[in-house]
Amino acid sequence: MIRPIALLISAGLLAGCASTSQKTVYPEDAPTMREVHDQHFESMGQDDIDGVREALGQPVGQSPRGRAVKDGSQDLSGYTRTAQDEIETRFERVPNPTLVMYVYPHLAGRDSVPVPGYATSFPMYDGHHYALPGETH
Repeated sequence: MIRPIALLISAGLLAGCASTSQKTVYPEDAPTMREVHDQHFESMGQDDIDGVREALGQPVGQSPRGRAVKDGSQDLSGYTRTAQDEIETRFERVPNPTLVMYVYPHLAGRDSVPVPGYATSFPMYDGHHYALPGETH
């Protein structure tokens, strides 16, 4: 008796959500996202990115993080990967030992069917887990 009532309540809630018109949620005379964007920048009185950065108190000519934009002559070897790095393993797999379990002879099912003892094996973890650099040594 509880299931039919729950089913009716669920159907009523779904029907209520489906009957909501898109026009009631989004009015037809609402501005588009482009209009909202343009109106925001017009209210700031700025049309260019340097003017906006200046209004926000950021130095002009620098990146948003405050670092000066350089010509690319800096050494970025610690931040970039090379072909040699691609074949090296940075994150080693955590050892996932295989566990062996012995199941003793037992009776199974409603009819008490005898099942002989047997051994089964399975991994300790469900999936592959990776260690952070330096954790496995």
